[in-house]
Amino acid sequence: MDTSSYLRVVRASAWYDLVTTIGFVTPWTFAAFLAGMDALSGLLGMPQRVPAFEPAHMLMVNLLGSLVVVWAVLRLRDTQVLYGRYDAVARFLFATWQLYALAHGAHPLIWAFVVFEFVFGVAEALPVRNQGVK
Repeated sequence: MDTSSYLRVVRASAWYDLVTTIGFVTPWTFAAFLAGMDALSGLLGMPQRVPAFEPAHMLMVNLLGSLVVVWAVLRLRDTQVLYGRYDAVARFLFATWQLYALAHGAHPLIWAFVVFEFVFGVAEALPVRNQGVK
């Protein structure tokens, strides 16, 4: 893949992260996100409800959301091949822990996130020609 195409992938992954995790940043936005996930689960006919979160769980979600949003904004404002490489590693880690959660009974809607993590992780791990460009 050439550098300009690769950087487009890095920006696309950053936009995906921003859109999917902006709702994780505050307890109020995450409550709305959970309600939406629960409604989607019902529309899809899934019998499993989205679980309620305790304050300690909410804290972890809000910390994660804050970090991912800042990381996404950095990749949008200063897109670099190096950042794409780090992001690929993070995506494989995220996918691993999401698969672990699914294996231990997590809500099946998490599969959608696993797919995106894996696809963007593979795309950001591909070789890049002309890496001299930022």
